[in-house]
Amino acid sequence: MATEVQTVTVELGLAPLRPRPLVPAIVRPPRQRRGIGLAASLTIALDRRRFFVLLPFAIIAGLTAYVYAGATPEPLMLGGVAAASASFVALSWRTHTLLRFATLCGAFWFGFCLLAIHGALFGTVMLSGSRYGVYQVHVDEIVSAVDGDLRVIVSAIAPGPGEDAVPMRRARIVVSGRPNLAPGDVIEGTMRFYPVPGPAVPGGFDSQFHGYFDGVGAYGTSFGTPAIVSVGDASAPDRLIDTVRRTIGSRIDATLQEPAAGIARALITGDQTEVTAEARDVMAAAGLAHVLSVSGLHLTLVAGGVFVALRMALSLSLGLSRRLSVKRLSAFGGIVVALLYFSISGGNVAALRSTLMILLVFGAVIFGRRALTMRNVGIAAIIVIIVDPASVFRPSFQLSFAAVAALVGAWEAGHGEREKGRGLGRQFAGYLLGSAATSLVAGAATLLFSIYHFQQTSPLGVLGNLATIPLVGFLMMPAAVLAAIAMPFGFEAPFLRVVGWSIDRMLDVAQAVASWSTGLDASPLLAPASLGIGFAALGWFAFFGDRWRYLGPVLAIPAVLLFAQDRPPDVLIADTTQALAISGPDGLELMAGRAGSFAVEVWGETFGTSISEGGLARCDSIGCIARSPAGFTVALELDPAAFAEDCGVADLIVARRRVPAWCVGSGTIIDAAALASGGVHWLRWNAADQTFEVRPAITGLNRAWRAALP
Repeated sequence: MATEVQTVTVELGLAPLRPRPLVPAIVRPPRQRRGIGLAASLTIALDRRRFFVLLPFAIIAGLTAYVYAGATPEPLMLGGVAAASASFVALSWRTHTLLRFATLCGAFWFGFCLLAIHGALFGTVMLSGSRYGVYQVHVDEIVSAVDGDLRVIVSAIAPGPGEDAVPMRRARIVVSGRPNLAPGDVIEGTMRFYPVPGPAVPGGFDSQFHGYFDGVGAYGTSFGTPAIVSVGDASAPDRLIDTVRRTIGSRIDATLQEPAAGIARALITGDQTEVTAEARDVMAAAGLAHVLSVSGLHLTLVAGGVFVALRMALSLSLGLSRRLSVKRLSAFGGIVVALLYFSISGGNVAALRSTLMILLVFGAVIFGRRALTMRNVGIAAIIVIIVDPASVFRPSFQLSFAAVAALVGAWEAGHGEREKGRGLGRQFAGYLLGSAATSLVAGAATLLFSIYHFQQTSPLGVLGNLATIPLVGFLMMPAAVLAAIAMPFGFEAPFLRVVGWSIDRMLDVAQAVASWSTGLDASPLLAPASLGIGFAALGWFAFFGDRWRYLGPVLAIPAVLLFAQDRPPDVLIADTTQALAISGPDGLELMAGRAGSFAVEVWGETFGTSISEGGLARCDSIGCIARSPAGFTVALELDPAAFAEDCGVADLIVARRRVPAWCVGSGTIIDAAALASGGVHWLRWNAADQTFEVRPAITGLNRAWRAALP
């Protein structure tokens, strides 16, 4: 759920934001700049070369335009416009204004072409229908181990004699029996492959889209424990990393009990599969879900801690400190540790972005440059986008990018007004206040994205972070680093017990904060347009460097309220299950299907309601019919004989088969063909027109990431 939320992360420095300079800089701009108008502020931002900050936003706009285009553009057209854009940039280099405009256009078109390039390099044919038989596959990655099964990414899928071949490059399968598999192994067994499912709700996470760009064209299941045909090379980097991660996990499990063991695994190796649902929910409610995801907080504490320790240790040698720069040597050590931590962390987008930021910070230290700049944020964002452009549409990138841009902007606003010579007590108080300020800034920046993706607000998240970040920074993460260092020697148990104790205390705080938040965590239902408004406001904030930077976020609030609020549905129809929910007296009620199924749980989380079996429907052997308090009638056809009774009578007819031609036109009809092409359907009743607004979850059927209909 909200494990991707990147709230209070001390992303770019070795200490939290300073509380004293932060507040005056935001609330009361410096006296000499109060009279500067918007045009003058724009000129100053351009003179300070902040134009570069807009480039990742232009690329993101191009990516978005490509995704929402009506059809896949022709390669010749993409190349022709790209050549024209490059020529435009080259011809306008003498005029700064024209050059900037041409560069933005070029960045937009680069983003528009980027997904097409990635699709050609890494995309795959998406499976339509299903395949069943004996197959031999190569294990690429162990995704997770849950409930006795392994989720595995496989490639080189070869059918057995007489079996049907499959078109996709890779697939994600569930392997039963939990065999001892590792990357590089080749296994063989009876497997069933089926199409990647679409979003569970319109505008939700699109597994087909992301699967296509990851090269995953099908999901699957193995029947029985497959045989291991050959074992991979033990010296291969991916296998070594997998071995290290599993060894660390087993050592943690041998020392700690749940839920501390699962959270410790998430902290050290990035594996969140063993985190209990209760711990995950309570941490999300308390605004602490970011602790579960390896991100800037973890990398800063680990790499920054090594930097400080190396600098102190090397400074003890007078001869070394006279010959070499101890600060630069320590920065190089921090880079090495950051790369090692990233290698065992699972490599998610937040970890990649944070690692890039750490490398840029330490690189600036090595070359004597300023580290905390919005330009570095832009560089890191561009690198992430180029490496994985589809990640722009994942919550992880959006939350992480928003948080780090806001934190750097706040750091810029308060830079240069630090107090020196403070006592230890005042320094610690400043750390706590800085943590609170950091939480407020990052939480405000990610609020819109958190509401859209997870319907979470964490209203008392500042309290949760204020109480736990010192615990995480001074005890939990240092003990975790020492435990990892001690594991090769077998002395990790004492340090892991410290980690477990600190996790237990963190959960105690989270439980208290979550209980205080009850009744305060309601959130509005937002439309996809809210993400565009959020990114536009973030781009405005990142570009300007004075008080005018706050105009964008301030205007975003009424813009979201006026143009980006959505409405809950009156009917939800699942495509791959029998679930059918309609609005009842107390919210959505199931007319068919099973409470607690995956689709029903996602619906409940998305629309902020519990969906249970209701008493609206009256059923017989051929179908069910229900009258909603909203004023419409729904008929669920279980047998062809029901069409004669319900066609022309019910406002909505739902059938898991094709509707006869003579019934078409009598009310709204959602049949097998509509569900096969559009997936989950969202419907809203318009009482004035006596019609339904219909939204299918799957759109753009002619795009490469959609499987052809069987």
